[in-house]
Amino acid sequence: MGILKGKVAIVTGAGSGMGREEAILLAGEGAQIVATDINAAAVQAVVKEIEAIGGQAVAYAHNVAMEDEWIKVVAGTMETYGRLDVLVNNAGISLATGLLETTIEQWDKVMNINLKSTFLGMKHAIPHMQANKGGSIINISSIAGLTGSSGAGAYTASKGGVRMLSKAAAVDYGKDNIRVNSVHPGFIETPMSSDFVHNEQMLKWFLSQTALPRVGQASEVAAAVLFLASDASSYITGIELPVDGGVTAK
Repeated sequence: MGILKGKVAIVTGAGSGMGREEAILLAGEGAQIVATDINAAAVQAVVKEIEAIGGQAVAYAHNVAMEDEWIKVVAGTMETYGRLDVLVNNAGISLATGLLETTIEQWDKVMNINLKSTFLGMKHAIPHMQANKGGSIINISSIAGLTGSSGAGAYTASKGGVRMLSKAAAVDYGKDNIRVNSVHPGFIETPMSSDFVHNEQMLKWFLSQTALPRVGQASEVAAAVLFLASDASSYITGIELPVDGGVTAK
């Protein structure tokens, strides 16, 4: 317990699903949390959960695709806690639409929320990590960022972009003791995936793709994030870590 004591972490998309689990777990290990989400009420509820277990957290309503909102969140983090050690770029959306059917508006929305937000978060967090002489950035991608995903061209492109942007940042800022890694969840039970996970036919297909014959839990992704946020991974940077039950092993 307490492996993140003294560290400050921003977690985006913290109002539900994987982001909620990540924020609560990191807080439980001693981190002071800045929890952000487009849904203000949801992220405020998560902060109350963190406070109920004795943790420290503040909430921000946050459109991750807007640079001015990133500036506000990072400035607020520094004003409240005085440092920034961990950034979890978790916020994202999915789009199960084929390439030819994807509109320009849909493409831009997916890229803005999934990829542009990752760029903006790192752009505004890294200078403060440089001042700290170190930090850890965990960017949540997807198994779609590792392999081609049928019927989801924009989503796959955005998540592949997150993977490679993470590697580029790892190479650029390793000299500052800033580690950057991507996490690639597979079939994880979250509010965003519930329509698929609870569809008997779709679930059967999901399970046929995994080596471990079950759907993953958001807490299992959070555990991977905790590892990468902690000093236990102090010599790990630029990797992609699948949390996918073995989908990409096949």
